Amino acid sequence: MPGGKNRYFRRPEKPAKSQPVALPRIEREMGVPIPGEILPQDQWVQTALKKLPESGHLPTHDIFGRKAPLVVDLGCGNGRFALGSAWSRKQMDHLAADILPVVIRYATRRGNQRGLSNLRFMVCDASKLVSDLLPPGSTAEIHCYHPQPYDDPRMRGQRLITPTFLAQCVRALEPGGQFFVQTDHAGYWSVIREMVARFFDFNERIGRWNDSPKGRTRREIHSLKKGMPIYRGQGIVSAQMTAEKAADLARVIEASEI
Repeated sequence: MPGGKNRYFRRPEKPAKSQPVALPRIEREMGVPIPGEILPQDQWVQTALKKLPESGHLPTHDIFGRKAPLVVDLGCGNGRFALGSAWSRKQMDHLAADILPVVIRYATRRGNQRGLSNLRFMVCDASKLVSDLLPPGSTAEIHCYHPQPYDDPRMRGQRLITPTFLAQCVRALEPGGQFFVQTDHAGYWSVIREMVARFFDFNERIGRWNDSPKGRTRREIHSLKKGMPIYRGQGIVSAQMTAEKAADLARVIEASEI
């Protein structure tokens, strides 16, 4: 109708602006939430430690830009424990290492997305990190969860937890520092428990960790779901156990095993 409204006419709708796809704030793995939550992208940080010193120790205070208690996670896998500890204990700095680049890529992405400036992930052998890169007396806690048990007797020499390794942990830890260890392998646990007690005031833990009752690590969650027993313990560096005494003890033990 001239001069009037056409009730059958509609203005063309403007094309909708494309919206960025929102990431879920909480991730899950095997039904268990990954610690922390994904932050808006403008709060992401870089948690990859890509360059290691060719010689000498890691400059941990320079890496984090502050002086804070240091937590080290050896064989961190996809980073579940380190992520949870760094998220809940912002007052502490965290170094997490694994020899496999692929799991470090997963871990780094999650650390970045959670804005964890107190966390660094690195591709590094656990033994090298403890023996060569950690400054003496620099570390408040060393965590070693589910080290490879190497069931084949011909490969037992590749096990991580040896007297020399434990002596190096004593050297890296500050007075009163703590060593945490866990496995689902009964045979390896009997060796670990006896050996660690030679270097630390060691206590076997009964029950799950209070902060992570469903599991501190991916491996622990998997093993619990299969109904496997988990063996846990923690030790403290005693005032009587110096780095020199630990090194001497390691030499005596290893000489007796030859």
